[in-house]
Amino acid sequence: MEIKNLSYKRILSKTGRLVSISLLAVQEACQPSKKPLSAIIKEVCEGWQLPNHETYALQNADSTNFYITEKNRNNIKNGSILRLTKSPVSSRFMAMQLHERIQSSSLDVKLDALKDLANSSRDITFAQEFINLDGISLLTQMVESGTDGCCLVSCSFGEMLSFTLTAFVELMDHGIVSWDTFSVAFIKKVWYLGNDVLQRSLAILESMVLNSQDLYQKVAQEITIGQLMPHLQGTDQDIQTYTIAVINALFLKAPEEKRQEMAHILAQKQLRSIILTNVIRGPKPINEEMAHQLYMLQVLTFNLLEDRMMTKMDPQDQAQRDIIFELRRIAFDVECESNSGSIEKRKSMYTRDYKKLGFINHVNPAVDFTQIPPGMLALDNMLYFARQHQDSYIRIVLENSSREDKHECPFGRSSIELTKMLCEILKVGELPSENCHDFHPMFFTHDRSFEEFFCICIQLLNKTWKEMRATSEDFNKVMQVVREQITRALTAKPNSLDQFKSRLQNLSYTEILKIRQSERMNQEDFQSRPIVELREKIQPEIMELIKQQRLNRLCEGTCFRKISSRRRQDKFWYCRLSPNHKVLHYGDLEESPQGEVPHDSLQDKLPVADIKAVVTGKDCPHMKEKGALKQNKEVLELAFSILYESDEYLNFIAPDKHEYCVWTDGLNALLGKEMTSEFTRSDLDTLLNMEMKLRLLDLENIQIPEAPPPIPKEPSNYDFVYDCN
Repeated sequence: MEIKNLSYKRILSKTGRLVSISLLAVQEACQPSKKPLSAIIKEVCEGWQLPNHETYALQNADSTNFYITEKNRNNIKNGSILRLTKSPVSSRFMAMQLHERIQSSSLDVKLDALKDLANSSRDITFAQEFINLDGISLLTQMVESGTDGCCLVSCSFGEMLSFTLTAFVELMDHGIVSWDTFSVAFIKKVWYLGNDVLQRSLAILESMVLNSQDLYQKVAQEITIGQLMPHLQGTDQDIQTYTIAVINALFLKAPEEKRQEMAHILAQKQLRSIILTNVIRGPKPINEEMAHQLYMLQVLTFNLLEDRMMTKMDPQDQAQRDIIFELRRIAFDVECESNSGSIEKRKSMYTRDYKKLGFINHVNPAVDFTQIPPGMLALDNMLYFARQHQDSYIRIVLENSSREDKHECPFGRSSIELTKMLCEILKVGELPSENCHDFHPMFFTHDRSFEEFFCICIQLLNKTWKEMRATSEDFNKVMQVVREQITRALTAKPNSLDQFKSRLQNLSYTEILKIRQSERMNQEDFQSRPIVELREKIQPEIMELIKQQRLNRLCEGTCFRKISSRRRQDKFWYCRLSPNHKVLHYGDLEESPQGEVPHDSLQDKLPVADIKAVVTGKDCPHMKEKGALKQNKEVLELAFSILYESDEYLNFIAPDKHEYCVWTDGLNALLGKEMTSEFTRSDLDTLLNMEMKLRLLDLENIQIPEAPPPIPKEPSNYDFVYDCN
């Protein structure tokens, strides 16, 4: 085979993993030739000044990825794209060389070998060969023995250890070797290696905890929360991030009965205040990964409430009934009259007071707390409010008990429904999302943040009830308004509970009505028959416009993250549609791209004609696999897969809901199916309303220019500008 008039184009920089070159215009690649493949490979390598041409091979760049040999070279189709890459034999040879060099007695040779190993381990072909040589065990022994007996005072030791741990992490990330094989001695050594490699040590510990229940127990026994705390008090945000990640991993894998105990230890060690002082209010802005870890900690902390939220009250349990008696005593300043008056008189008195407290069941209020959710959590919140904000509690109860029956705001019923609502807003009991960064700084400002959150919101509910002049029939309407007030206030991400309270003060019922009216005007939908007919006429044009936009976005492409149990592996892949809408190009990336990735740098391709179907959510193959991802509701909502050929899938997890809608819409459009995403409905509604308003403008006797008016020149000065600040 001979390749004439080749147009070589370098598409990937030289990394430690591979060098890829696109071979274009392969007009004669499928023709027999006297020139052997080795000579062709040598010619290409010399053209790009690549040494050791014998370590390279030609590989088909399509989804088959088969290597070109003398036997199958005649099967290459004209116009195929080939990739110059490390040959399997070369990977095996390189693995053997590095395996030997990292055991060298020369410090310089060992250091260079470990550096090469750290780079090469990213490639799964090399990783498999190195692991087959028992490379993981060798690295483990080197770590346990102090990098194979290297002089600890050497200035190269820290760098050597860094490369050793980097290679170890990269090799383990391929999922070839089970984490269960590591010993307590290795865990101890990783933890006590020192500050030079602390970030990598923490990353390894996090992966151990997340990937092995046995290792979780070993790590939990060897490493205490107190040992982790000092790393949060430094200024290195990466170290702080990995430290919180380890704490989150320990929290997530802990048995339910131990999570409360761990939360108590975290409270004793003042984790919340340390994070607030050194991270949230620290000198550096919070990056994306830190935001995710803070969100994880927030979710895991609130999930501790799930047990109480799902616990029904036992009406016969005297200790639980005493809490209700305590609420009555604080509100009406009465003691429990055990022997005063007849039984009937005491029952009548209790019934009267329980009615004033706003319970649905006046005779036995304990029955109100048998609904789950919110179960006993509602009663806990009520008692906290009564004890910690006693004046506000008494004022609300007495204020409502003096109103007419139909205008009183029932404190008991309101507290139960409000607790349920807050649990829904904060998603108590749900697993944290892999892609979310939505943490709220205000929840890190108080040890009892959920209870304080409730106290603010119950007072808001009472205030809104009065502003709406509500009656008992309006209860659900009031709760809807209160939900809107709370969610709008949370959107502003207040830094403290006081800021949250101030934000709610500005979101009165009157203000909510104004916001709703403004939104209704912006979404005005004319219902008269001529208008409806005009909308129906315009809609196909708008849908075609949306379809073209989706396809254009697919042509631009999207970077997808490869998600695994160790989230911060920072491995990416990119996918984009060809300009002629006939081929999907995709391939792995070393890092997240700053812009579009060229088609010719993406190694694999999938013809659109081969696509059989697009499936989403729990129907995706990667959501049916074993692991925590399939249990995560938010990840399920971002997952989709392309089915092609016979039982072959290309699996995606979109970075966010917007990209999910763009890709599922675009793929459905390519297959000639209807675009049904929320994003499409929203765009259709917005564009239709804009087009309708434009067409219904009163433009009689008004000449519309063919070209836009010229942009005026800039003024000579801006002295007329008024600075509002």
